[in-house]
Amino acid sequence: MNSPFHRSTTPSTMNRRDFLWQSGGGLGGIALAALMGTEQARAGELPSILSGKLHHPPRAKRVVQLFMAGAASHLDLFDFKPELVKRHGQPSDFGEAVEAFQNGLGPWKKPVWDFQSHGQSGKMLGEVVADLGSVVDEIAWIHNLVGKTGVHSQGTLLQSTGFNRPGFPSAGSWVSYGLGSMNDNLPAYVVLPDHRGLASNGTKNWDAAFLPAQHQGTVIYPGSETPIVDLFPDAKRGDFITSASEREGGALLARLNATHAATRLGDERLDARIRSYELAAKMQLAAPEALDISKESAATKAMYGIRDDVKDWPKTINAEEEMDIFGRKCLAARRLLERGVRFVQIWSGNDNGFPRRNWDSHEDVERDHGPLARGFARGASALIRDLKQRGLLEDTIILWTTEFGRMPSSQGGGKGRDHNPYVFTNWLCGGGIKGGTTAGESDQWGYKPLDRSNPTTCYDIHATILHQLGIDHTKLTYRSNGIDRRLTDVHGHVIKELIA
Repeated sequence: MNSPFHRSTTPSTMNRRDFLWQSGGGLGGIALAALMGTEQARAGELPSILSGKLHHPPRAKRVVQLFMAGAASHLDLFDFKPELVKRHGQPSDFGEAVEAFQNGLGPWKKPVWDFQSHGQSGKMLGEVVADLGSVVDEIAWIHNLVGKTGVHSQGTLLQSTGFNRPGFPSAGSWVSYGLGSMNDNLPAYVVLPDHRGLASNGTKNWDAAFLPAQHQGTVIYPGSETPIVDLFPDAKRGDFITSASEREGGALLARLNATHAATRLGDERLDARIRSYELAAKMQLAAPEALDISKESAATKAMYGIRDDVKDWPKTINAEEEMDIFGRKCLAARRLLERGVRFVQIWSGNDNGFPRRNWDSHEDVERDHGPLARGFARGASALIRDLKQRGLLEDTIILWTTEFGRMPSSQGGGKGRDHNPYVFTNWLCGGGIKGGTTAGESDQWGYKPLDRSNPTTCYDIHATILHQLGIDHTKLTYRSNGIDRRLTDVHGHVIKELIA
């Protein structure tokens, strides 16, 4: 029997199906179980959070993850290395054998953009992300993060799920499973993908895997004609579907599902599907209002870089369009967080393609990173300021990440950089994170951690976020195939230097 916070030591006197039926019968019981915490209901117990029994008092209630798909260059954005400026163009000598991902190592390459100090902390930022300067003292930096692979699909899964192979729940799914939603009409976990397409691995990045299916991410495209696919009947197919017919059809489906489920004890898949339909019905009322930014002030939209006056953008990738699109996602995220969504994941960059529409800048860092970096920096800085002025930043964690970094040398003497899984940058703010601090530095080149014996891993990041949410990462487990699985596998420690 599974429980998000502890495992039962005594046999349950009733199975999950019996509990659901005795709690109100059929779908009524299922709805009640959803309100009480589905997984604890399966064990016949009240959920820990409703009993006030988190592992410790939480500092945060919700999380936003900003994921830069394709491997953003720490060296050109956040991690300033004077030695690269000094030795720009000289043959690169790492002092050890280096396994490059593609076609060899060119000379040392200085940052593409000039760096300047910002805030009271004096943090050096590349000019292309200077918009973060206004909130830099809210941010805590980790420059010694290491990965396990230089392959995009595996590196992306590692940061999303804690494992570099498919079949494991994402961090958002774990948070949804452990804490549930704060709004019965909206999902606990929402994903806002890049408008150009999905990143490496596609939907596996927000899959619930072996967790109950209702904990997978719900995909939303803010600003598009159909933000949530299949939420409403397609008007283009005619008017034969009415509100009354849809309601009656749903009622019939509920009765059939209840009858079907009653004969298949222990199979959770139909339960999860029923709950998804129930949530969809509620979202038909709640989601349009949550995603409607028309009533936001002109000043708020301008802060996020949103341009209602532009209808047609150039075909070439450009900073203004990236600001508009990423800003809309960040503003939608703020509105969803206000309404009780626990975990929002915002993506920048899709899977590989030419010309580049992601952060995988093998050919030209300035061309590829420039628009994307200006876009995310504008939206992220606005989100931080907006949450702070509304009193939400103090209990909302924002995490910026990417699958790995890029090399301090040029790629084959060109304008790009190769993959560097040996060190890269994450940053966090809000939710009890100590702003203006740095926990872990890279070496003089930005090639590997300065202290190679004590790098930071994604397990440490995940453990720290769960800690701020009131959860001991070693105790949030789910038994799958005879193993008590967790987000941090068998690793991870809380990064205490980051906690205020």
